[in-house]
Amino acid sequence: MNGKLRRAVFLDRDGVLNRAILREGKPFAPARLGELEILPDASHCLERLRRGGFLLLVVTNQPEVSRGTQSLAEMEEMHRILRSQLPIDDFFVCCHDDADHCTCRKPLPGLLLRAAAQYGVSLPDSYLLGDRWKDVDAGYAAGCRTVWIYHGYQERFPTAQPSARAASLREAVDYVLADAAGHAAPPTVAGLKVKLFADGADKQAMLDSYADPHIMGFTTNPTLMRRAGVADYETFARDVLDVIRDRPISLEVFADDFEEMNRQSRKIATWGQNVYVKIPVTNTKGERSSKLIAELTESGIKVNVTAVLTLEQVRYVAEALEHGAPSCVSVFAGRIADTGRDPVPLMTSALEILQSAPKAELIWASPREVLNVFQADAIGCHIITATKDILEKLAFIGKDLEAYSRETVQMFHSDAVSSGYVL
Repeated sequence: MNGKLRRAVFLDRDGVLNRAILREGKPFAPARLGELEILPDASHCLERLRRGGFLLLVVTNQPEVSRGTQSLAEMEEMHRILRSQLPIDDFFVCCHDDADHCTCRKPLPGLLLRAAAQYGVSLPDSYLLGDRWKDVDAGYAAGCRTVWIYHGYQERFPTAQPSARAASLREAVDYVLADAAGHAAPPTVAGLKVKLFADGADKQAMLDSYADPHIMGFTTNPTLMRRAGVADYETFARDVLDVIRDRPISLEVFADDFEEMNRQSRKIATWGQNVYVKIPVTNTKGERSSKLIAELTESGIKVNVTAVLTLEQVRYVAEALEHGAPSCVSVFAGRIADTGRDPVPLMTSALEILQSAPKAELIWASPREVLNVFQADAIGCHIITATKDILEKLAFIGKDLEAYSRETVQMFHSDAVSSGYVL
């Protein structure tokens, strides 16, 4: 830790300490005292942070005061109640609205900077826990680590990549304490920086994944659609996009000549602002798609260049994407591994090459096992796709190996008994 400066955990209020009021999928602060409901595990979680040596500072936007829908006295009474039941050291509040153009309203870092100055806080050694994009972006701008407690709100995602994602305050606190201790804690999904994208074409499975706070986007392709029995490409895509509007979804063209690819790409791109059009790196004749890729991305269409397996392909794709819209490059690390080659050095080199295309993100595509998720995370890969079987195995992350061994023995024994084998 820097000198004698202190460590702090900055906490958003609504949705983190007390229940947010949801209207049409969007979170709002409680307007009246009767609506204030402290979350059941908030006290225990904050006590754990306090025992870990952290200052606990609440940083919250409360524009209802300036809008006249809540009095300052009522807001302060809510804070008195929270402080009486939770081990909070102080509150830092912005009561301004967007039109006030202040420097303290999140996503600007003003509240955190003021709190840090007042309490002598080392921001690089501190954490921000919040449930909205504004919290994550404010924490990032202030220079501290951030944990995004994802509740599935119908609003945009953070611009800044959070240090970790969590499904609850308890999970966020687990991450903070393990990270701050610096010891080798069991791996967790919450501790991943690589973004998990669900890869598939089963509509219900996609919607189930949409409810998972760790799934940050979706990819699919014609092969997966065919396996899932999708009969009408556009109807399927539009049905999914009607529900999933706030996370990237990659939808692939299925033409083989570039003129028809162009037409299909432009049509698919109109289906939603979160659509990335998947373009194969070559056609079936091996002719490069780079000219089409450059034309599409420079016209503002987000593309996901797929079926990439060599560094030479990464180089000419990066050149095509250099001046265009946000994009992805899907390098099929799993298929590379299928040939007996270690994909990690190649993926590491691919990241270096893509630095020339600052709006492009590298996807570790076609993983074969959960370990690939941690390999992708370790090298700084932006995204990894995962099919249903990989996603189901995420539940095993960090599992006690002694317990897992015993369960395996129990499985063998149970199957032997059920089979009626005798010797």
